[in-house]
Amino acid sequence: MQREGFASNNAIGIVGKVVSDYTFSHEVFGEGFYRFFVEVKRLSAAADVLPVMISERIMDKARFGLGCMVYITGQIRSYNSYMESENRNRLLLTIFARDCEAPEERTGKNPNDVCLNGYICKPPVYRTTPFGREIADLLVAVNRSYNKSDYIPCITWGRNARFAAKLAVGDNIKLLGRMQSRTYQKKADDNEVLEKVAYEVSVSKLEAGEARAEAESGTE
Repeated sequence: MQREGFASNNAIGIVGKVVSDYTFSHEVFGEGFYRFFVEVKRLSAAADVLPVMISERIMDKARFGLGCMVYITGQIRSYNSYMESENRNRLLLTIFARDCEAPEERTGKNPNDVCLNGYICKPPVYRTTPFGREIADLLVAVNRSYNKSDYIPCITWGRNARFAAKLAVGDNIKLLGRMQSRTYQKKADDNEVLEKVAYEVSVSKLEAGEARAEAESGTE
């Protein structure tokens, strides 16, 4: 996947190690879909463990089994799942695989590459850390076929966070970044502390979409 330009409004490419078995998820018109996890190294010593959904038509467990390296390209998809422990629906993300190859067959060097073009669907949440680092959380709606949309949480830093704080619901934005996993703790009703995992896009580049850019240029 090439980062230059926005040929797709929703594209992701990851290179990593398969760290789980393939488990059956669901079937659509006779086509089975399976779920597994891929560990993607960051530039630091840390790693993200990301969920992948793949069709049985392109799945190759013999070639890309547990412990094997794989290059996945596709889209980030969202869906609501009822969490019985929380008695509510929770937004979950997964990588919907379009292709699965050996890493040496890919082009480019980035092992975790995301490109999105979507719309702000909740007011951005801007904050600073105790150390003064600026952060803004966004929820971006990305259109896909059949009048559906994916709702993708994104996190921005520094000057991107300051820019994001000025965005309004309905604004079109384009962004580049990486998908990451983040663990956090949540207290249950019985005061038991549960460890959970959230997935989001960490933004490295953020710019206004065409509609907002045209409006801003018209006021100069």
